[in-house]
Amino acid sequence: MSQLKLSNADYDTFRHMLEDACGIVLGENKHYLVTSRLNRLSEELSYPGLADMLADLKKGSNLRLKERVIDAMTTNETSWFRDRYPFEMLTKSLLPEFAKEKVNPLRIWSAASSTGQEAYSISMTMQEHKQKNPGAFPGRLEIVGTDISPTVVKAARDGKYDELSIVRGLTDERKTKFFTDNKDGGWTVKPEVKMGIRFTELNLMNNYTSLGKFDIIFCRNVLIYFSSEMKTDILSRMAQILKPGGYLFLGGSESPTGYCKAYEMVRFPEGVVYRLKEDWKNYI
Repeated sequence: MSQLKLSNADYDTFRHMLEDACGIVLGENKHYLVTSRLNRLSEELSYPGLADMLADLKKGSNLRLKERVIDAMTTNETSWFRDRYPFEMLTKSLLPEFAKEKVNPLRIWSAASSTGQEAYSISMTMQEHKQKNPGAFPGRLEIVGTDISPTVVKAARDGKYDELSIVRGLTDERKTKFFTDNKDGGWTVKPEVKMGIRFTELNLMNNYTSLGKFDIIFCRNVLIYFSSEMKTDILSRMAQILKPGGYLFLGGSESPTGYCKAYEMVRFPEGVVYRLKEDWKNYI
């Protein structure tokens, strides 16, 4: 099937539709990317052409198609122990702090968790910390991983990775220690790493309160895809489920400054993180 070009009018309609559905803002320079991904999807779903799929999408009644389109347009870029410093900060600075306060369980939210690498990296970090510091953190760990894409949530729950995925940020030592070799070129996360982790679908535009309260939130390299108004909304609603004094990890190029004053920057030897102010309600 030949690749059909998305007209400027259809592109504008589509990007407004995408922003309404999941908050992702596409710039005018993403025309080729969108056209390429939608053509691929329309071919996969056996539509006669791109126009037919878009017409079906505009009707709004095909929820499965809407899911697949969002799935196709969501960037699921991830790796094990991405950027390293959040995990070093967790084990060297934050876990000792929460252990001293006898926090039990310690609850962590991995927002936009993609195929699960971040959530599993947190679990591995906790296991390594406990092994190096016996009795230093007797509390339980609960991790909730969420993503808008049903496809990646299922992959995260399965915890099975091919050789290409497994080598991105993972040492041979950790691969051997925390994964089982499937003998077919793939690796599966061991049960002890999965323990305490729950993956579920969640659109960041929707309500978070059903997730419960958290001590730490990882929301890294996510806000860059949203409008200024949506960034403010997301950060404000995250403040409502983050415990006072709890920590928010953002991506290296992201900051709550200018969007939400409920957080204060904290510098640890390992890097920067944002802490919810005790009087955060005054800023929401």
